[in-house]
Formats: sequence, structure tokens, C-alpha cells
Amino acid sequence: MNAPAQGAQQPGPEAGAGTNAPGDAPAGARHDPRVQALALAALGVVFGDIGTSPLYAMKEVFSEAYAVTATHDHVLGAVSLVLWSLMLVVSVKYVMFIMRADNRGEGGIMALIALVLRGTEAPGDAVKRRLLMILGIFGAALFYGDGAITPAISVLSAVEGLNVIAPSLSSWVLPITLGVLTGLFLIQRKGTGTVGRLFGPITLAWFLALAIGGIASIVQTPEVLAAAHPGYGLAFLVEQRFSAVFVLGAVVLAVTGAEALYADMGHFGRRPIRIAWFGLVLPALMLTYFGQAAVMLRDPTAIRNPFYLMFPDWAQAPMLLLATAATVIASQAVISGAFSMTRQAIQLGYCPRLAIVHTSENEIGQVYIPWVNWMLLVAVIALVLGFQSSGALASAYGIAVTGTMAIDTVLAAVVFRRIWGWSYLRTGAFLTVFLAIDLAFFGANTLKVLDGGWFPLALGLIGFTLLTTWKRGRELLMGSLRESAIDLKPFIEGLIRHPPSRVEGTAVFLTADRDGVPHAMLHNLLHNKVLHERVFLLTVVIADVPYVAHDQCIAVEPLGNGFYRVLIHFGFRDIPDVPAAMARLPAVGHPFEMMATSFFLSRETVVPTVRAGMALWRERLFATMARNAGSAAAYFRLPPNRVIELGTQVEI
Repeated sequence: MNAPAQGAQQPGPEAGAGTNAPGDAPAGARHDPRVQALALAALGVVFGDIGTSPLYAMKEVFSEAYAVTATHDHVLGAVSLVLWSLMLVVSVKYVMFIMRADNRGEGGIMALIALVLRGTEAPGDAVKRRLLMILGIFGAALFYGDGAITPAISVLSAVEGLNVIAPSLSSWVLPITLGVLTGLFLIQRKGTGTVGRLFGPITLAWFLALAIGGIASIVQTPEVLAAAHPGYGLAFLVEQRFSAVFVLGAVVLAVTGAEALYADMGHFGRRPIRIAWFGLVLPALMLTYFGQAAVMLRDPTAIRNPFYLMFPDWAQAPMLLLATAATVIASQAVISGAFSMTRQAIQLGYCPRLAIVHTSENEIGQVYIPWVNWMLLVAVIALVLGFQSSGALASAYGIAVTGTMAIDTVLAAVVFRRIWGWSYLRTGAFLTVFLAIDLAFFGANTLKVLDGGWFPLALGLIGFTLLTTWKRGRELLMGSLRESAIDLKPFIEGLIRHPPSRVEGTAVFLTADRDGVPHAMLHNLLHNKVLHERVFLLTVVIADVPYVAHDQCIAVEPLGNGFYRVLIHFGFRDIPDVPAAMARLPAVGHPFEMMATSFFLSRETVVPTVRAGMALWRERLFATMARNAGSAAAYFRLPPNRVIELGTQVEI
């Protein structure tokens, strides 16, 4: 039955913003071994994307398509823009501000949407609430576009080192890239736990190599350090005039992955991520970008691949191997993020149930979703074959990321004002400064639409259409079911006056409507003409918080005549294990025996109509999604031999 998962209300326990994330610790805990271990683990998962940007960011600034020559001032101006983009967008906006807007320790755009909706619950906020929800869902949909491009451009840019190291092997760049990416997606079903333990040390070696290579290059040309002055970047933009827009579209490649700091906060905590960023990642990135600029000052022809040419000949082959490993890790982080966000979207009612495989017995966040995995693989292969080089892919990269960043800024400003109580002046200052930066980057990337930027936008639009169609379709379906529903209280009173035959055992009827009679119960009485001696009317509620404590997740209300209303609350990152939750019924005074219990589900067959609701094509799309949705029994982890499913047709 679909109702409990998608049509469930979201009252849930309230949670304030700004609570400590799991890895947070007092200020004096910087040397805590646990915090240090989390900081090391965060290197691979959180910083993989932004950490591999040096492979292509500086090269793209001086792309032939932009006609920007590698003169002394141009090189200093470009690296100055990269430096200050990292400082303002990543260090200030995300690390100092947005990471504080957590939903019980969880970050990411889905958690931000939940906070925004909680802050716009006033009666007069209905229109604003809907607009912000649509904006947030579009930002989440754009993530899938980024999730396809990041593996393609990262691995391709690493393997392109063959063009520098062994030009005779250039024809092998695409086959090797496709082989690495295909292998990566094929092993997803095995889980990331075992490989994940290697991510931190490998990424640590990667950042240390970036720093060492950068220092060695800077020592040879120390004048490059003058680019730390922001005046070089501003002068570069003024001189380039219209071309400055294209330059910004390339500079933004250096900050792609910044949103991962916020999205993965729930896995590691705010403090470990901040320690890793300021203690290693930011210094390493600054050094490598300055090192690439230094090699271009010494040899302007190095713009063809300043990353690899920054290293001596003997180190280029090892760096190719290390870069390939680092980009695989970056890709893994994005793929895992797509799985995690899809699961959250299912829990919050924006996506139909899909088969979800939990790949770890200890880590709740490690999941594998086959459908998402194979769709991403198809998109990634299409990108590599269609664009054939990281330079061409760069034209498609950035628009999805900058769109998500701008949406993050708007939603965060709402949280700061409505939940934190910031003044209008303070909120306006935050919004003005950072939205101006985000829109400058986004505007620069809109010029890439015809050159490939349409691809992530198309993926985002498809994702947005699917998410909003499912959400709206569920609302219409629930409304139609309520119209034909029988009120529960008089129904129970009628059973007291005219009791049917009662049989031993317990029946659990899953329903999204707390006050109506479940359709499965009506069908059971109509066809079997019996009722169990104990009847639980179960509603699953997905709260707008990541986790709900076991001692708070279940509530039981006696309704008389052997009927009980049961509410089970799950967080949007909890595993919705109904039998495990029902096993806690004895703790609230209601014995429960699985072998004497039958679960009754109702599966609705949606019939599209021309009456008011959605456009007919969207109703047909929703009907198709509903037919292909996963089994409610499997989703709620119900034992197959205890489930009875009854169907009904519903017009929307």
C-alpha cells in the first residue's frame, strides 16, 4: 500500500536548527582522536569533488574558446579569482554560515527544505511556503545533473594525463575512462564500507601531493604570491570585459563540490569537516593553484595542462595513478550522495518507493539503489562518449552546481530569519552579498547552455517533473480516497451494534487516513465477512527530522471494541522497519506476537481522468510511476508470509 509512506503527515517531533552534529565537540576537542579520525574519513567523502578540481579548473580559464592569453597579469588575475572564490563561497558562506543550519545534525538541501517549511508554517505563508518548496525541490533535482557530470569530468581529466606523459597512448584515454567508470558503478552493489576505509588515507596522500607540488613550483617563481591581493582578480575582470563572463564560468569549477561540505555534515559532524578544510584541504588547494600559476608564468605554453606540468617528469606517472584514484573517490562520494538523497526523497514523499539495499549492518547511511545506479551509469557513459574530453565537458559543468548554490543561499536566508531570528538588515546583508556571487557564477554558466549546459538542466528538469508529479499525485490520490472514506468512529459503533464474526489473532491495517476506515478492511469484511479480535489501524508518519528515537516513535490509542490506532514515527533517514517498531508495543502495554499477526495492505490502481487536478499527461505519468513503485511490504520490511494485499481503483 502506498498511503502510509507517501501520504503520511509530517507533524513529527520538532527539532531546532543549529543543533550539534554528531561529530561536533567542544572547542578544546580539536585533538580528540575521534574528531581526528572523523576529519580523516571526511577527506575522501566530503572533499573528493572539490579536491579534484585542480585537474581542470586553471586549464579551463585559459581555454582557447575564451581567447584569454597567459600573460603575467592574466595568470595572476585568474589565480586571484580562484583563491577568493574559495575563501568567500566555501570558507565563509558554507563553512561559517550554512553549515550551522542543520536539522538535528543533518545537512543537505533536503534537510534545508525541512527547516524552511518548519519556519513558514504561519497561515499567511502558504504561497511563500509553496514557492520555497518548489525552489528547494528544483535544487535537489539539479543535484542529479551534477551527479552525472562529476564522475565523467573528474575521471576523464585524470586519465587525460596520458596526453602529457605518453602522447602515443592518447587514443586510450576514452576506453580507460569508460572502463574505470563502468567498474565503479558495477561494484556499487557491494557497498562502500570496505573501500571507504581506504578513501581517507588515499585522499590524504592526494592533498599532500598537491601541497608539495605547489610549494616546489612556487619556490621557483615566488612572485606568483602577489596574486593573494584581490586587486589582481578585479583588474583581470575589468580588462576582460565581456570575456570576463566566460572566465567566471571557468573559475567556478574550482568551487564545485562546496555543497558537499553541507550535504555530508550528518555523516561526520561540523567540527571534523571544518578541521579538515582549514587544516589541510584549503591550504593544499591554495598551494596547488598558485603552483599551477607559477608554472604558467615560467612557461605560457603550460596552459595545455598546468596540473601535470607542475610536477617533474619522474613524478607525472605516479600523479596520474594517484589522480585516477582520487577522481574515483570523488565520483563515489557523488554517487553515494545520489543514493542518500533519493532515499530521503522517498521518505519525505517526493519519490515513489524504489528497491533499496542496505549494504552495511552498522552504518545506516550506506545504501544502494539499483535504479538510480544504472540511470547514472547510462548518463555518465553518454557524457563521456558525447563530449570526449574534459575541456568539452567543462562547458556542461557548473550550471547545475551554481544553481544549487544560489538556492542554498535563498533557503538558508529564510532559516536565518525565521528560525534563528536574524534581523532584516543582517539577513539582507547575507542574502545580498552571497546571492550576488552565486548569480554572477550562475549567469556566467548560462552562456554554456548551448555548448552542453543543457544536459544537466535537462536532467534537473526531468527530476523536478518526476518529484513534483509524484508529490502532487499523492495529494490528489489521498484527497480522492478521503472523499470516499467512511468515518472511523461511527463505523466502530456500528460494529458494536452488529458485530461480525471475530477470529483469533491480530490484524494490522496500514492506512494514511487516521480518521477513515481503511479500504483493505472494507474489502476484507465484504469478502471474508470476519474480523480479527484485535485490530491495529497503523499510520506511518515520516517526520521532518532525520531520526526519531525508539522511545518516541510509537504511540497507541485504544478506540474500543478491540480497535487501536497506532502511530509510528520515522525520521527521513531512518529505516522504516514496521515489525521492529511494532515489537516495542509491549513496552506501551500492548502485547504483540508476530506469528499471530496479519498485515493488510491496500494497493491503489490510479485511473487518470480529465477532471480538475493535474494535466492529463502528468496524471498518466503519475499512474505509470504508481504502477512501477516498489512493494510496500518490502519497503516497510513486512514478513512476506504475513501480508495480505487487496487492490482498489481510484480516479484522480
